[in-house]
Amino acid sequence: MFPYSKILKITFLICFGFQLSAQKISTKESSRLEKLAEKATIIRDNWGIPHVYGKTDADAVFGLLYAQCEDDFKRIEMNYIEKLGRLSEIKGESVLYNDLEIKLLIDVDEAKADYKKAPDWLKKLLNSYADAINFYLYKHPEVKPALLTHFEPWFPLLWTDGSIGAISTADLSTGELKAFYSGNTDKVAYVEREKYVQTGSNGFAFAPSKTESGNSILYINPHTTFYFRPEVQISSEEGLNVYGAVTWGQFFIYQGFNENCGWMHTSSNVDVADMYAEKITNKNGKLFYEFDSKLLPVIEKEITIKYLEKGKLIPKKFKTYATNNGPIMAKRDGKWISLKSNNRSMTSLIQSWIRTKSTNFDDYKKAMDLKANTSNNTVYADSKGNIAYWHGNFIPIRDKTLNWAKVVDGSISATQWKGLHDVNETVHLYNPTNGWLQNCNSTPFSVAGNNSPKKENYIPYMAPDGENFRGVNAVRIFSNNEKYTLDKVIANGYDTKLSIFEILISSLINVFEKNIKPESVEYSELAEPISILKSWDYYAKENSVATTLAVEWAYKLDPIIQKAYIDEGELDQVENTKNFAKNATAAQMIPQLQTVIKELSSKWGTWKMAWGEVNRFQRSSGEIDLKYDDNQPSLPIGFGPGSWGSLPSFKANYQNNSKKRYGYNGNSFVCAVEFGSKIKAKSLLAGGNSGDANSKHFTDQAEMYRNGQFKDVLFYKEDVLKNAERTYHPGK
Repeated sequence: MFPYSKILKITFLICFGFQLSAQKISTKESSRLEKLAEKATIIRDNWGIPHVYGKTDADAVFGLLYAQCEDDFKRIEMNYIEKLGRLSEIKGESVLYNDLEIKLLIDVDEAKADYKKAPDWLKKLLNSYADAINFYLYKHPEVKPALLTHFEPWFPLLWTDGSIGAISTADLSTGELKAFYSGNTDKVAYVEREKYVQTGSNGFAFAPSKTESGNSILYINPHTTFYFRPEVQISSEEGLNVYGAVTWGQFFIYQGFNENCGWMHTSSNVDVADMYAEKITNKNGKLFYEFDSKLLPVIEKEITIKYLEKGKLIPKKFKTYATNNGPIMAKRDGKWISLKSNNRSMTSLIQSWIRTKSTNFDDYKKAMDLKANTSNNTVYADSKGNIAYWHGNFIPIRDKTLNWAKVVDGSISATQWKGLHDVNETVHLYNPTNGWLQNCNSTPFSVAGNNSPKKENYIPYMAPDGENFRGVNAVRIFSNNEKYTLDKVIANGYDTKLSIFEILISSLINVFEKNIKPESVEYSELAEPISILKSWDYYAKENSVATTLAVEWAYKLDPIIQKAYIDEGELDQVENTKNFAKNATAAQMIPQLQTVIKELSSKWGTWKMAWGEVNRFQRSSGEIDLKYDDNQPSLPIGFGPGSWGSLPSFKANYQNNSKKRYGYNGNSFVCAVEFGSKIKAKSLLAGGNSGDANSKHFTDQAEMYRNGQFKDVLFYKEDVLKNAERTYHPGK
């Protein structure tokens, strides 16, 4: 009998050997893939953006995925390693319970079953997805995958809507999951998700009545981790011609437009996942849960997760539990808590694809009628002058007398979902008379200013989202009578007013002047900073010392002012900030500003630091986890964090004791598009389209990003050809 350690070593060697040889394919298979590659054409324009053409949709998908692999294979691979629940195999035990969470919520067997029963047209796209990536690996033996040496066509059915973090767990944390399945509450072996801090996105739409040309305009402004989505175009002779941002490793344009219409998704806080308290009974060593006065056996499933430790894969087995409501995820007040959710579905993937081929407003509404998009709000505009907004899409019908943000009783059928709300029952707005729509991950009840839907007309779980300071800023801007052009929309999309400080600075000055005597030596160093803040116009700018003082100070105040995502019945960010400012004492405001002065002086020798000197953009390598270095080149960035109201968001942190803040999240792909007899559009990326640090398209848009200077979108093939840098078939 082999010792256990030898078994592990043999297993690891077998796995390692498979990884080394997995890229080798048969002559027959290579011939098949070569023929498929000939059917797709990739034209790289002068910004390195791939414009992919194929006779069929499947041909175009093949070219799209191949082009993505060329630009950043490691990001494609990492996205699927995560959705497979296999991060521990490369990152070790530190993410063990993140993998367990994924495996409980995203079922690989269900994805495989969906692939088998997928309609033929979808199966062709899924096959093309896998064929293209595997062909890329075959053609590029120098590329060494971290884990996935062969991609399966069912992989996209693990991740079906394109959102950056499309895992809905209600109010349950990964820490609670670990505590339940390990009995250990220490904060190791998992990374907790940020639950309340704002990331989000902006979407704006303008009807013909609000534009100089009489054409509708859409502004697409996702705020994501930088380099999470590249810019692409994909076209076929089957009615596909769409441009925009695609999430690495997916085959549909997530946020973008075709000749007829465009769509921008913002992250939604609609209630799409619920927590249930279960009544568990142990009878003769077997577990049962109560449902409508009957005892039913708890569903038990063994899950094995391997984690990397000292070069070896160590298996860790978990006995997991589930009821009719879903997997057990935590224990609260002595009761097991299950989660009901919809974190993947084939219908969602179908919806993600067919909306890209919508030819008019009715087509797009038919796509929305699939009711499968769990994580997004949608801002829409089209060539016929329609603008529209939908708050969420997948919304279960529930007992409206209950607060679904709380744990509900799982033992009775009264708390079960009763199907899905029809789209016309959910919060939406078509063609408001004011002529504009905005959503900044904020309440739908300010989406069109005074013409917005009314909160009292909807069930609370449909829109628990509160107001935030980007929403305040957007409503302020668009409530004027200005007629918009593409350039004016872009300029307003780069409005850097930090709206929160209209409230906070006024309170600070009031508290300071009431509580601090002019002759007080202890606070003498604050007189000049207070004077600078008092005369500030609240706009973030590169040369603004006030911006630096205000941003650094706000991060040291009560964290309640940063809470962006709220549950039913809770105060929103704007209300919390007003309450804080109204009741703040000197002790809650003044020492925090003193600390800012001391920290800046210690780092820089002076507290009078312009915002652009502190707030920087740096892209030094193509690594996913970037390292930042004060000694390496970086660019000053004038706009600030979306949390404080800046429409162009630039979320920056100090990294490894750096003196400067470095941006890592916020404005990424940004695009403004005007619909008319011909598409007119302009776009911008953080850095560049390529993830290869040796490519000229790695940082060729960085200076433009700093200045908000957009490039012209090449939508029509004749324009693409005029600006072509390279034309080729995949693999050539």
